[in-house]
Amino acid sequence: MTVAKTHDVPTTLAEVNGLADAGADIVRVAVPRPEDAAALPEIVRASPVPIVADIHYNHTYALAAIEAGVAKVRINPGNIGKQEWEREVLLAAKEAGIPIRIGVNAGSLERDLLDKYGYPRPEALFESAMRHVEICAKHGFEDIVISVKHSDPTFMIQAYRLVAERTDYPLHLGVTEAGSEALGTVKSSIGIGALLADGIGDTIRVSLAAPSVKEVEAGHAILSSLRLGRPGVNVIACPTCGRLVGDLFSIVKDVEEAVKSRNFNKNLTVALMGCAVNGPGEARGADLGVSLGRGRAHLFRRGEVLGTVPEDKIVETVLEMIDNWDQGAD
Repeated sequence: MTVAKTHDVPTTLAEVNGLADAGADIVRVAVPRPEDAAALPEIVRASPVPIVADIHYNHTYALAAIEAGVAKVRINPGNIGKQEWEREVLLAAKEAGIPIRIGVNAGSLERDLLDKYGYPRPEALFESAMRHVEICAKHGFEDIVISVKHSDPTFMIQAYRLVAERTDYPLHLGVTEAGSEALGTVKSSIGIGALLADGIGDTIRVSLAAPSVKEVEAGHAILSSLRLGRPGVNVIACPTCGRLVGDLFSIVKDVEEAVKSRNFNKNLTVALMGCAVNGPGEARGADLGVSLGRGRAHLFRRGEVLGTVPEDKIVETVLEMIDNWDQGAD
């Protein structure tokens, strides 16, 4: 999701393009003011990826977003106000073929549900989502995506499982207000990863108190770890251990940074190993592997030993092999 004020079109589009370059498939923009809604047509026209309008309470902004041609509107029908406004938005979305995402959040649950459950429990999130679903059904609208986000990964997982067990709607996954880049990535990996591993979830957002591109990078790391999403180079490496030989940590850091900056569109696992116990086995099992010795490393390609390389040439050699992988590597 973008951080820029949506009515600042040049800044918003620059951020959208940066997120798309980082691998975002969909980008959501906030629409809290009339000038934000007015900016949507230009943003939609110029964006390289589908735009989702994030709207709360105001049905006129939702109508403007639909007219602007956004790919989806995030709004809870039950929070719009009057029933005629609910109907107007849902009919407009239906005619335009635009889905509505019902976005339930632990921080903004209805007062009666908080009184009933005493805390934003999974059951409260599920019940809130079903209220909005019922409103959509009342007006004959079924093109719905549901999210039931919680800042606690355990409750988030339980809430999504409730929805997945009891409905067939697509689900947008996320741990809301997850925190800083480091801690928020851990929480999001637990919540989103656990659900994706069970086959639950259709889209994801990693919510971090960090630049928005960091959310996309973390999201792709989660997907890659589960062998989902776009092609990419997966780097595995030895943990901290007294058996390590050579400056493996610097090698891993340099390779990871180079892989990230070059954004290789290749499905490869690269093993950077630093001892004789697990090193050779892991290196043989990867597409491309390095097993450090004293001052040199054995180089493997899909189990075949290609020879040795000096330690100070490992990064250069690995990147060159990734670059040339399509040239006879299979």
